Amino acid sequence: MASRRSFGLLGGPRVRAGEVPGRAGSWTRRDLLKAAATVPGVLVSAPRSAPAEAEATRPVRIARTDSNFEREPLVRPFGFKGGYMSEIWQAAVRLEAESGRARVGIGTQSVLWSDAAVFASGSESAGNALMYAVTAHALALAREAGPFRTPLDLLDAVLEPLHAYARQVTGRRDLRRTFTLNALVPVDNAAWLLHADENEIADFDAMVPAEFRPALASRHRLVAAIPLMAYAVPVPEIRAAAEQGFFFMKVKIGQPGTQEEMLEKDKARLSEIHAAIGSLETPHTRDGRLPYYFDANGRYETKETLLRLLDHARKIGAFDRIAVVEEPFPEELEVGVGDLGVRVAADESAHTDADAARRIDLGYGAIALKPIAKTLSMTLRIARLAHQRGVPCFCADLTVHPILVDWNKVFAARLAPLPGLSLGLVETNGHQNYRSWEAMRRHHPCFGAPWTLPEGGVFRLDEDFYSRSGGIFLPSPHHEAMFRHP
Repeated sequence: MASRRSFGLLGGPRVRAGEVPGRAGSWTRRDLLKAAATVPGVLVSAPRSAPAEAEATRPVRIARTDSNFEREPLVRPFGFKGGYMSEIWQAAVRLEAESGRARVGIGTQSVLWSDAAVFASGSESAGNALMYAVTAHALALAREAGPFRTPLDLLDAVLEPLHAYARQVTGRRDLRRTFTLNALVPVDNAAWLLHADENEIADFDAMVPAEFRPALASRHRLVAAIPLMAYAVPVPEIRAAAEQGFFFMKVKIGQPGTQEEMLEKDKARLSEIHAAIGSLETPHTRDGRLPYYFDANGRYETKETLLRLLDHARKIGAFDRIAVVEEPFPEELEVGVGDLGVRVAADESAHTDADAARRIDLGYGAIALKPIAKTLSMTLRIARLAHQRGVPCFCADLTVHPILVDWNKVFAARLAPLPGLSLGLVETNGHQNYRSWEAMRRHHPCFGAPWTLPEGGVFRLDEDFYSRSGGIFLPSPHHEAMFRHP
């Protein structure tokens, strides 16, 4: 069973710049919240930027906040970016407006995905505790920020001071912005729900500001469910998933070791997978063949090394099956990718819409959107930019809670399909990785609705799904109970 409220951390209630907790002693949730509020020189009134995209809406001012979290163990070590996770923390926050209305938002933490250097700098629990402290500090900034007309305004108000705090508390001046955005997800989700309540909005289409709607103009009846095949997933399981109808599978490459060791492991893995599923067919692609989707999470340090992998794909007859290669290079390696012969997608390197524009300039031909990892607010801006530049998008996972799968799905259902496909795409891999996935599914306010589960490798979205917006506006009794204090 997932544990909650207390966890092993370095003794003491304060986090100093550069100090990484997690090696001894025990901190409570209260200690973390005190640490989040007491780093000197960081909690200040957030400067307001130029007005965000907004329509005539009723402003919201945050009066009171609270936070909590749960720890969910995984069925086996989850490997990517050369590291492994054993559990994932689920953060929850409660925002209460001056009007008395209140909403709970949830977020799934992934320190390894958002900044592998933070993950590697201490224990797994230490990295999670730091991100939770950033979430708690975001609540303090939200109370200080004043009224906001849309959560886009709130994001503009808190992101920069929050990132400054996150750099200080982690001791990393080069902290990746995705770390801070990941920490903001539950706050942003709660803000959107509270904004909707204050403005009597009850569906996703109405909640999205008008200037972002052209990027979300589709209404798919089918959305492919993309499972994730991490390093430790045996090839027979990949074959079994394909036989069950999963036709667009995400395979992690960039395995641990030196660059040469990584390449040889990836070549062998590609050969095994192609031999296992290369002959299978699907009704969901124009040529009837299964497309390959590889995610390197920035592990390929040179273009030449990636070209050697692609040459191997040609030799075994797999090159023309590659639909997407996601984040092949480290973020700081800004090289053109338009000459690789495959569609390269940006994910964690596209922290913001400005970053996404830079990747598109380098030849990136797709964007993996993550409203469940970079906030819905920032994702709306990235999606708008990609739509304006004619670059297709799809929604990737962060091994998120089942409720967040539907936050992702309502977005994916409205994106134009990738070339060669006629349906939407959304990655979801929680069912493969959480030990308590079935119990977590029962937290969903629409548990039992047929559109919450894939059938034959696809989610079948009917009028019930669209009329209820995937259930994202409905309260979850489980998460509401996390804030019932004696």
